[in-house]
Amino acid sequence: MGKSVSKRKAVAARAAGDEESARGRLLSAATHLFCKNGINATGIDAIIDEAGTAKTTLYKLFGSKTNLVNAVLESEGKAWREWFIGAMEDGGGDAQAKLKRIFPALKRWFAEERFYGCPFINAVAEHDKDAKQFRNIALRHKKVVLAHIEKLAGEMGAAEPQMLAHQLALLIDGAIVAAMVSRDPGVADTAGLAAGNLFGPSRVKKPKRAGSPAELVAV
Repeated sequence: MGKSVSKRKAVAARAAGDEESARGRLLSAATHLFCKNGINATGIDAIIDEAGTAKTTLYKLFGSKTNLVNAVLESEGKAWREWFIGAMEDGGGDAQAKLKRIFPALKRWFAEERFYGCPFINAVAEHDKDAKQFRNIALRHKKVVLAHIEKLAGEMGAAEPQMLAHQLALLIDGAIVAAMVSRDPGVADTAGLAAGNLFGPSRVKKPKRAGSPAELVAV
């Protein structure tokens, strides 16, 4: 009896491991093909061929191509955010030093052989502009990125941390699109120079002057 139960558990564990492996291969294949060729241009057959799985496995694990696209965007978003935030934070330093690491990090990403732009921008761009599905996933992703940049902007003493975060985000998105179109990693340097103008003394809060309550009221 005990051996029978143990055997069933071992078989179930192997099956779960096989499914996890197949899921990983499908996500990896779909990520590469969606980013390189586009979501609409990539069919199910191409994905299962690259992943080395059966079509029934894909539908068993994801249910539909749309669900697979959602899973790819969620997975890619998580991985990218971890990399991006890590690139800012690694090496320590003050908040401004961390923010200044943004564009050198992007330049390294742009130089990678498998750089195909932002999967969120690409997904929204190639689908119905009134469709909310991919737009909502993209906005959730950007919200996390913006929140971290805004936090650093506040620590830096920016007069308007939220505004600075949005300005940097626009430069980030613009650099990503420009690099995808031009295949020139150097666009990150240009964006970085523009970002440097946002860190000037006029953009940072001036420290409050010390004084007596009477003096403060007078001011």
